[in-house]
Amino acid sequence: TNIGSILASVNPYKPIPGLYGVDALELYRQHRLGELPPHIFATANECYCCLWKRHDSQCVLISGESGAGKTESTKLLLKFLSAMSQTSLGAPVSEKSTHVEEAILES
Repeated sequence: TNIGSILASVNPYKPIPGLYGVDALELYRQHRLGELPPHIFATANECYCCLWKRHDSQCVLISGESGAGKTESTKLLLKFLSAMSQTSLGAPVSEKSTHVEEAILES
């Protein structure tokens, strides 16, 4: 659920098909925070918009207990931001993989 710009989420401890795929990335890229159900891509899109459109510095705090999914959430956030930054260069979302993106996600 969202509480303003705060996303409170629960680790389902199992994969949910399509939840974090290219289609979800594209859907949340096209909408502002609050227009669609709560999702980490919505939070990431809000950060991206504030960073590039308003030139505001951004910070994302990901917190939780051991096993809560902090590392996976970080990877998803970076995946979205990487795809968005490449979209601004004119590449379609389906072709959003570069050596820089892979290095960031692997770290």
